[in-house]
Amino acid sequence: MLLYDDAIAPTPRRVRMFLAEKGVEIPRRMVTIGKGEHLSPDYRARVPSGRIPALELDDGTIICESVAICRYIEELHPEPNLMGRDAKERAIIEMWQRRMEFELLLPLAGVFRHTHPKMAALECQVPAYAEAQKPQAEKRLEQLDRDLAVTNHVAGDRFTIADITAFTTLSFFPRLCGIVIDGKLPNIQRWLADIGTRSSASA
Repeated sequence: MLLYDDAIAPTPRRVRMFLAEKGVEIPRRMVTIGKGEHLSPDYRARVPSGRIPALELDDGTIICESVAICRYIEELHPEPNLMGRDAKERAIIEMWQRRMEFELLLPLAGVFRHTHPKMAALECQVPAYAEAQKPQAEKRLEQLDRDLAVTNHVAGDRFTIADITAFTTLSFFPRLCGIVIDGKLPNIQRWLADIGTRSSASA
C-alpha cells in the first residue's frame, strides 16, 4: 500500500492520527496541496479526483476520502477499536463523526478557503460565503462545548474517530479563521489539552 499525504492539511492528518492510534505504518508519498501538486497530470493519472489523502492498494485500487481510508484500516486492524464494536456503537460514533465533519469542519473550511490569501490560487473565493459560514461555526463550537460538559469525548466516554475529526479540525482552522477558543469554551479547552497529550496527536 501507498498513502498519498500532505504534511499541513487537516484531512490527511486525520488518517495519520488514525494510523498512529492503530500502530500501523504505511509508506507515504508527499503531495503538497499548497504547491498545487495534487492537480499535476502525474498525480491525476493515479488519483483522478485529485483528492488528498488517497490510499493506493497493492492491486492498484485507489481509496480517497479520509474516513473511507480509516474504515479500510479499521477492517484490517480492528484493535484498538475506533469506529464501534457493535451495531449501536457504530451508529452512534458515525452520527458524531458526521456531525463533526458536516457541522464543524465544513463551515470552518468554508471560511478558510474563501478568505485566506494562500487559498486564492486554488479557490474561486466568495467572501460572502465565508461571512455566512463563520457564525455557523461559532454556534457549533458553543454546542460542542455544552456536549463536552457531560462526556469525556465527542462520541461518549472513549476516544474514537469522532475525536480525531474534531481535534484535527480545531487544531488547524480556528486560528486561520479569526476564531478564538478561549475561556468561554472551557470544555473544548479541556478536551483539546487532553487529546493533545496522546502520542498520535503529533502524527
